[in-house]
Amino acid sequence: MFLPDVDTMTAVLYFGLFAMSFDFVSGYTGYLSFGHAVFYGTGAYFVVLAANGKVPLVPYDAPFLLLVVLGGVLAVVLSLLIGVVSFRLSGVYFAMITLGFSQVLYVFVRDWDYVGSSPRDGPAVVGPPDAVAPSFNVGIPGVDALNLAIGGLAGDSIEGLFGVVNLSSTEVTYFMAGLVVLVCYFAMQRLVHSPFGRVMVAIRENEERAEAVGYDPFRYKLAAFAVSAFFAAVAGGLFAGVRRSVSPDNSLFFLVTGDALLASIIGGFGTLAGPLYGRLFDESVREFLSKEGAGGGLLPYLRNTLPEGVLQTETIGGLTVQEGIGAFLNGHAALYIGILFVLFVLYVPNGILGTVRDRLGATTVAKWAGARLTSGGDGGSVRASSED
Repeated sequence: MFLPDVDTMTAVLYFGLFAMSFDFVSGYTGYLSFGHAVFYGTGAYFVVLAANGKVPLVPYDAPFLLLVVLGGVLAVVLSLLIGVVSFRLSGVYFAMITLGFSQVLYVFVRDWDYVGSSPRDGPAVVGPPDAVAPSFNVGIPGVDALNLAIGGLAGDSIEGLFGVVNLSSTEVTYFMAGLVVLVCYFAMQRLVHSPFGRVMVAIRENEERAEAVGYDPFRYKLAAFAVSAFFAAVAGGLFAGVRRSVSPDNSLFFLVTGDALLASIIGGFGTLAGPLYGRLFDESVREFLSKEGAGGGLLPYLRNTLPEGVLQTETIGGLTVQEGIGAFLNGHAALYIGILFVLFVLYVPNGILGTVRDRLGATTVAKWAGARLTSGGDGGSVRASSED
């Protein structure tokens, strides 16, 4: 009742990775990239087109992980071209120019007959003529025992894993997608806690001061943009592998970036893992408030739990309880998500994970710092005064 089903949780994983890549550049450098869907769509389209034999020099049956990496490299090249122009600006001007680039690519792909797209329907993975559609495997290429297919096709289920565990094809997809997301998260986390990541934070806090101490903000911002583009493309490739299709509306449209921004604000800007929790919160609320037939949630629960006499009880204006439940809950999940978003901005500005870290971490750090000050630091005899 309170958590999304496995299919939705898989979508939370790959879109959460995209939101994390968005947070990597926007949350740690302070530059909001409103056109980040460009890289998500690049990864998705590269995987689907390559699987259909439409990418020169790339065989249609190439390993899925290789296609994902190649799509990421293409996104890096694209990010450098966009970034060289965009990072000459800052603030709202940077956000708007990246949005402009995103819309240009969206319209270009939507009207390009070669990719077989339309605003609603995009290409699916069918393989080249006279060939079997490829299977997307996650694992170690060439080692069948360590390669599992994603996408929910027949025959992708596992029976008797470790002698006791049986996994459906949907569950296999969930765990393998989670493995890719986990590896990408640790890679980004390592970068955030490296000297490179410290410079990113310095740029976010005070770009002029970072430049004054000898760093080149333009180069660091461009590098961060390229890294985030790579992982955004990986998320897009994972999305294409799971869905086995892609369209401009669900990969390149600017509202895709808007969803990443929503997840980042709810989960916590500058926390990296926060956007994943933000997306989980978003999808959980949407499914909890979904209309009957679109998943479990509050509406089916109330209709199945409340006695018939209560449901037929008339309230204000002759409206029955059942009609009231339908009027206020049926299909209005987006409305309540908007209200929650406003409340988060007003009362939880640091997001879910940011607030938890602030409240738990501040106490721990304060005690640790107090103990060090009392003992004179690392074995030294100098104590910090209140003026320090």
